[in-house]
Amino acid sequence: MSGDPELGRATTGTTPPGPLPETPLYPGDFADPFVLEVDGTYYAYGTGQHGQAGVRAFEVLSSPDLVHWTSHGGVLEALSPERMDYWAPEVARSGDTFYLYYSVGQGDAGHHLRVATAAHPLGPFVDRGLNLTPDEPFAIDPHPFQAPDGSWYLYYARDDLTGERPGTLLAVAPLHDMTRLGETRTILRASGDWQVYQRARTMYGAVYDWHTLEGPFVLHRGGRYHLLYSGGAWTNETYGVGHAVADHPLGPWSEPQPGANVLRTAGHLTGPGHASVTRRGEQDVLVFHAWNEERTRRQLHAAPLRWTGGRPTALPEPVA
Repeated sequence: MSGDPELGRATTGTTPPGPLPETPLYPGDFADPFVLEVDGTYYAYGTGQHGQAGVRAFEVLSSPDLVHWTSHGGVLEALSPERMDYWAPEVARSGDTFYLYYSVGQGDAGHHLRVATAAHPLGPFVDRGLNLTPDEPFAIDPHPFQAPDGSWYLYYARDDLTGERPGTLLAVAPLHDMTRLGETRTILRASGDWQVYQRARTMYGAVYDWHTLEGPFVLHRGGRYHLLYSGGAWTNETYGVGHAVADHPLGPWSEPQPGANVLRTAGHLTGPGHASVTRRGEQDVLVFHAWNEERTRRQLHAAPLRWTGGRPTALPEPVA
């Protein structure tokens, strides 16, 4: 299935689906959710279950309707018997093979992108033994996207100390045979104070007002490419989802209305972000995480994604 919902197949049946619940869709810790629909079943992959000896990383859930979910445990065979931090899985299908892209490292240091493969969305996925970003000091949140012409791209977040707002920014590289990256280029840098992760943060031996853009997701709508991304600090209420547009997957990308205009802390949601998009019937659905009331876990949520004037939003509609 393509990363472009316009190229995907809507779920079967003629009865319009009922409303999505505002409550969490799954009680467990399920951050950075990505949903892939395959043959009428939705599969959700998320950060939360880390790999080590005897434990597979990345819990996977399945659902017939995006509302009722069943856990199938970990999906990725661990790289090492020692516990490591496995973050932000996304899965793409090419032919009969499913490719799981993810980052692995220790905490906030040394994360690199890798890829694993399986014959089924439930895995088990086995790492291909490739470091996709050996020259990056820190790379996370890989997002594979297939353009309408069939070409593949891998978007991700990487650290960069240059520019007026140093921190984590967004980049893209063409994907060759699903396991090799072409030349990487920067596509979006921090542009506002809402994207500050932490003031006076010590990083790479210096102190910065650190900005963060992460969690890229791309879809094709109305003949243009739309980039959803998360900005701010995932630890608090500043976290939200912004939007940029381009006429080509490689850019140039611009923000028609800067800010967390797709999703931000509001109502029952605290620190929502790291979103992906799937389809439910004819409706685009934004899948994302948000904090529980106790701030002990980030849980799975979903909301309709509406389009107005070529701009997407999942914020509550204003009361007339």
